[in-house]
Amino acid sequence: MADPSTGTPVVPRIASAHRVIAAPAAVIFDVLADPSRHPAIDGNNNLAGPTTGPRIRAVGEVFTADLTNGATRENHVVEFEEGRRIAWLPSEPGSTPPGHLWRWEVEPVDATSSRVVHTYDWTSLTDPNRVERARATTADRLSPSLDRLAALVEGGAPIGSE
Repeated sequence: MADPSTGTPVVPRIASAHRVIAAPAAVIFDVLADPSRHPAIDGNNNLAGPTTGPRIRAVGEVFTADLTNGATRENHVVEFEEGRRIAWLPSEPGSTPPGHLWRWEVEPVDATSSRVVHTYDWTSLTDPNRVERARATTADRLSPSLDRLAALVEGGAPIGSE
């Protein structure tokens, strides 16, 4: 797609992937709301180990994650609807989030399956040093996390775990 006024290619600033997972919405959401389980569903191997913090229950909560590159991130919960939606803005510890958001949405299909949407939204990103990496975060990069989530909640071990 191109900007009609300039002809310059427009880079989408929201990437989203979805899949139906054979598990009840409550089971899936319990994994998403528990930071200690995030490394098991991280399809891009960005999380170095157990994420700290209690189960997320409200907007305004913050949980911490150690990354494989040695950095630590504080994740500020900005959207929360129990059983349905959770989203956070990561930041360096003690800093204002630069504006890129990770969101998970869960919608029951029936009693035993749910549609899960994983979204990366960088429309509000203010840090120019993060734009290249943000641009590279496409639906194809989000799908492996959905696959690992499915493997975990559908009864098998997460992909890549021992």
